[in-house]
Order: sequence, then structure tokens, then C-alpha cells
Amino acid sequence: YLRSLYGVTFGNNNFVGVGYYGKIVRSTDNGTTWSNSTSGITTDLNGVSFGNNTFVAVGDSGKIVRSTDNGSSWNNSTSGISSILYGVTFGNNTFVAVGQSGKILRSTDNASSFSIVSPYYTEASRGVTFGNNTFVGVSDAGRMGRSTNNGASFSSVYSNQS
Repeated sequence: YLRSLYGVTFGNNNFVGVGYYGKIVRSTDNGTTWSNSTSGITTDLNGVSFGNNTFVAVGDSGKIVRSTDNGSSWNNSTSGISSILYGVTFGNNTFVAVGQSGKILRSTDNASSFSIVSPYYTEASRGVTFGNNTFVGVSDAGRMGRSTNNGASFSSVYSNQS
């Protein structure tokens, strides 16, 4: 049966998609054909990012997997949490992951391990991105957080959305 995919990214001429029950697929021909990769986990993977020749996928139960061979094989990374992780991004040699209950994780060792960062808000952080030397995360209840020190700390910013 078909399994849902929840995230996709691109790096080193490879597209990588992640999803339900640890599903990982990759394409080396601009998305024309896709092959399965083995994540080694059986929990959902919700987001994926690429940086420093490394793909990183995050998911339920604090699971993080990484690939340093263009998505062919994957191994576990250490998150230190058991909460759901929804998103991950890369910038300035740093991976930042966000998730349930405002969880924020940061890795400066190419996603071999992650440390816990103080949350900017206690609601679920649903996504994170990087640009202009700033990480920005979005959360439930319209809250946003930002970091200008490579994800070492985040400050809360209310989005004033209605």
C-alpha cells in the first residue's frame, strides 16, 4: 500500500522525501523516478533538510536519522527527547529541529548529536527556516521565534496575525 510523505528537500543533485512509518524515498534524476531507502525506524518522519553534504530527517518520538551518502543509507542521531519533531533546517553549519511543546534542538556537529535549546514558546513549533543569518520558527497560536546566534537561543516574537 502507499505510504504518506510529509517532507521533501534537495541536495547534491538528489531529492529526498520522508514520511509515514520511517519511509524515505530519493530521486537522482530530477524527480522522474524514485527509489526506496531504509531509515531503520518505524515512526513517522515529518521533515527533512540538507546541509554540509548531510541529509537529516526528524520525526515522531524524537527520532532523527541522517545520511552522508546522498540518501542511500541512514543512521540514527541522538535527540535526547521523546517528543514529536515536526521540522528541521540548516544554516551557518547548524541544524535546528523543532517540535511538540516548543521543543528546539540544535546540532553543530553535522547532525551526529543534538542539544536541547530553551523554547521561545510552549506550544508546538511546526516549522523552522534560515535566512540572513537568522533562524525563524513558527508555532501554534500564531507565535514565532527567532535566533540570531546560530540557534543557541531563541526569542519570542508574536506574529500579530488574526
